[in-house]
Amino acid sequence: MRHIAIIGSGPAGYYTAEAAQKHWGDDVRVDIFDALPVPYGLIRTGVAPDHQSIKAVSRRYEKTALTDNVRFVGNVTIGESVSIGDLQSLYDAVVLATGAPNDRQLGMPGEDLGNVFGSASFVGWYNGHPKFAALEPDLSGRHAVVIGMGNVALDVARILAKTENEFAGSDIVGHALDALRGSNINSITILGRRGPHQVMMTPKELGELMHLERASPRVDPADLPEEAEDAILEPGLRKSVTHLRSFAAIPESVHADTPIEIEFDMYASPVELLGDGKVHKIRIERTKVESGRAVGTGEFYEIPADLVVSCIGYRTSPIPGVPFDERAGRFANDEGRILPGLYCVGWARRGPSGTIGTNRPDGYGLIDKIVEDIDSGAIGGGRKKGREGFDALVEERALEVVTFRDWKKIEEAEEAAAREGAPREKFVDIAAMIAARS
Repeated sequence: MRHIAIIGSGPAGYYTAEAAQKHWGDDVRVDIFDALPVPYGLIRTGVAPDHQSIKAVSRRYEKTALTDNVRFVGNVTIGESVSIGDLQSLYDAVVLATGAPNDRQLGMPGEDLGNVFGSASFVGWYNGHPKFAALEPDLSGRHAVVIGMGNVALDVARILAKTENEFAGSDIVGHALDALRGSNINSITILGRRGPHQVMMTPKELGELMHLERASPRVDPADLPEEAEDAILEPGLRKSVTHLRSFAAIPESVHADTPIEIEFDMYASPVELLGDGKVHKIRIERTKVESGRAVGTGEFYEIPADLVVSCIGYRTSPIPGVPFDERAGRFANDEGRILPGLYCVGWARRGPSGTIGTNRPDGYGLIDKIVEDIDSGAIGGGRKKGREGFDALVEERALEVVTFRDWKKIEEAEEAAAREGAPREKFVDIAAMIAARS
């Protein structure tokens, strides 16, 4: 019997468990650990609440979770209540699938001002992550600035721009919906250091901006390269640039008729956040692109900013005793191998890149490496106690573990508490989650 411990119950974790099942069949036991009492990681607290079709991938993970040889072990923080060494002594392989839950810092003066947030915290706030439920962003000002040119920046801008009716069918949490209902924001600026040919936004997400009830996107035509230059782009990026061109062609009469404007400010590098205790402005340097990189031109200007959300990337959380690459913000690894018997997968391995689906080949590829290591004798194969040993540890340390059966009760309670038309009303407090299982 092979015993695998996976830390993290998001896409990378469940795809890796699925791969282990496919390879070993009944001859494997996989325990999937999570610090929260609820599974699915990024699917639950990272994917935008109005993207329910993407969240539906969790049904695939549930099929894996409900099998006899895969077990969810929630409400256990690895590195605190249980160490990596504890798991290594019990399991043939320990896989870190912890994602990248922390924001990259802006690294500029003023980022500690009030009403400045990283996307992990802001997205966590409207998605109901217990760590960020009490964030309370001030939406009383008129000007919001979103820093970044990826899909997360689009998510934040779209959520800020939507009407209450447009959240029908979403699982945005009640406290965020209440705050957005009273928002005064009528100007959303999306700042990007480079130009249209360097955006990381995908066509589907950009296209959604054309269908908002009370908001219209704006692009300065002067920021667009000659249309003939689009021919060299890969197809997805070319479609994204086509959307940006359509935004630039929106008549002024349309902008005048929509209460909220979403403006793309490209070739714009923020250098300082300005304010007195709370952010009020951003100082920006105009840039140009040379060899794909943004280079400052020495031209500076300022724009108003009552709320700032930085969407410039994420970092993995270090774990005591695990080698960490500070510069890259992920675990130090060689194609997923960290130390004998210790591995990483997904964002914890490669950094925050790719889509949810990218984690499937990543998980399957990692299991291939674990098989190689077991077959070569580099790590043990079938001689450790696995889940039986962990259960003894739970009893010894009086840990309050949440099972997948418990999670299904939590899920039922969330669905029962949903407002009309919503799939669920998430618990945003760990104690409430645990209480709901009984």
